[in-house]
Amino acid sequence: MIAPMYQSSIASLPLINRGKVRDIYAVDDQHLLIVTTDRLSAFDVVLPTPIPGKGEVLTRISNFWFARLDHLIPNQLTGIDPKSVVATGEHVQVAGRAIVVKKLTPLPIEAIVRGYLVGSGWKEYQASGSVCGLPLPAGLREADKLPEPLFTPSTKAVAGAHDENISYAAAEALLGSALAAEVRDTCIALYVEAASYAATRGIIIADTKFEFGQDAQGKLYLIDEALTPDSSRFWPADQYRPGSNPPSFDKQYVRDWLENSGWNKQAPGPDLPAEVAAQTSEKYREALKRLTEV
Repeated sequence: MIAPMYQSSIASLPLINRGKVRDIYAVDDQHLLIVTTDRLSAFDVVLPTPIPGKGEVLTRISNFWFARLDHLIPNQLTGIDPKSVVATGEHVQVAGRAIVVKKLTPLPIEAIVRGYLVGSGWKEYQASGSVCGLPLPAGLREADKLPEPLFTPSTKAVAGAHDENISYAAAEALLGSALAAEVRDTCIALYVEAASYAATRGIIIADTKFEFGQDAQGKLYLIDEALTPDSSRFWPADQYRPGSNPPSFDKQYVRDWLENSGWNKQAPGPDLPAEVAAQTSEKYREALKRLTEV
């Protein structure tokens, strides 16, 4: 087995940024190389333990969704082979886990769609009967399907800081009313189509996060990642029971371990036991298999 990659080191291209999971390099004025590492973040903290194979799984799942949903919105992909833009000795770092994308201007929000009442939304609903300020019917249970998918934007925090939910009005103030409406409507259309397909593969997509960018003409593109176990909550449909938080194919397994570890959710994060890292890797791979294999 190939050793996990915690951090890439592409010396042939200028490094632009290391995010929580992805390392971004400049290819030229119009293109970027994105390398998806095996880093994992939880509670907005990058953990010191990599998850074996995670970067390749995320890349394959994202590329699957980019292709499946490109009739709804164009995406960042260029089709350029990542190996063609790095030195020969760096091919192993990009194989299966990197993409060459259009250089676009990211929007300053994260676009979240919630289809089920869970996580922070469930906690808010218990306290106020709403999710991100949007009122919901009384009497809903944890993990209940929402009457309709909700667009609940958040801020895009810098590394080490926490994203914060914002109102739709705040999103309009950041983006303008026309662009905010386009993002909202596009998010919901993407979620509805993806959730419908995933249901045929035995997966419930409880919620997900999209990111968008614009070109110089203001055209909207889907960027970053799409409907992966890192950006979404995936539940096995055969184990779904409203009234409790179902098991998942995403990093909830790690979150649950962290919640019980006594960690204060501040950096630095704790090392994960080998069995937790291995089990998380298996959950990611199962999501890939269910979604993409015929």
